[in-house]
Amino acid sequence: MKNTFLVTFLLLGCAFGFAQTEAELKAEMAPKKDSIAAIQGRVDAIQAKIDALPGWKKGAFGTIGANLTNFNNWYAQGSPNNSSGNIGVTVNGFANLKQEKFFWRNSMNVNLAWVKFDDKDDPSDDDSFRQASDVFTISSLYGQKLSEKFAISGLGEYRTTLLSNFNDPGYLDLGVGATWTPITDLVVVIHPLNYNFVFSKNDAVFESSLGAKIVADYTRKIGAVNFKTNLSMFQSYKSGDLSNYTWINSFGYTLWNGIGLGFEFGLRNNKQEALNYALNQTPATATSFDDVENDLQTYVLFGLNYAF
Repeated sequence: MKNTFLVTFLLLGCAFGFAQTEAELKAEMAPKKDSIAAIQGRVDAIQAKIDALPGWKKGAFGTIGANLTNFNNWYAQGSPNNSSGNIGVTVNGFANLKQEKFFWRNSMNVNLAWVKFDDKDDPSDDDSFRQASDVFTISSLYGQKLSEKFAISGLGEYRTTLLSNFNDPGYLDLGVGATWTPITDLVVVIHPLNYNFVFSKNDAVFESSLGAKIVADYTRKIGAVNFKTNLSMFQSYKSGDLSNYTWINSFGYTLWNGIGLGFEFGLRNNKQEALNYALNQTPATATSFDDVENDLQTYVLFGLNYAF
């Protein structure tokens, strides 16, 4: 009995000792965490000053997503023998020049994706990867400053596809107007004089026109986080059927050595593209702008993120 009591007492004493040690360590760690936060705050403040300096600022980040599967004799599903997969890649790059009296901002967005589903029991099935997403956009904005927040500006923006039907259609916006930069990383472009050139073999659907161009771009890096949202909108003065917009949101979180997790989400509305697609169906699902189903176009990509 004495031995049992002694062992129990020693165990309780050790547990209490360890508890004290853990509490002491946590108490010792708390002020160090505060010191790290204070140091990071000073580093961020210095980085903000560096970002505000004149000169070129360049960078890029994007997302790579892939999913590959192979099934053999998996009878629980409709196609027990199949091979499937999807691969997606996005790139967001920029090169911005900031000077005392002017600025020049250049950006690029690329989104490419491929998918396949091969039913091995169907010899007529297509076993190759097919194009799923194809977006290519470059833009260049020059501004002559009137003040720190306002500038007279000119914009050139080109949008098309790369994998197929390059420049068919292709959209080239050229316009002039004003640019507002209310905060460091936000740029709002309002160009009431803008011509939207549309290049396509199908002149019966696609048409160039004069209109207004509105662009809002917010690009920022906070520590390990890269974030970019870009809205590009054209409002035709001739007809609402010729108007369009594209809104792309990209997010990346760096975990190690420039590699992390990424997410990109895009929205687009373009009635000319909707009608062109409908007329190319067999049978055609629309005859004109009046009866076409202009559904919202979307894409989502989640995968590994890279930044440099």
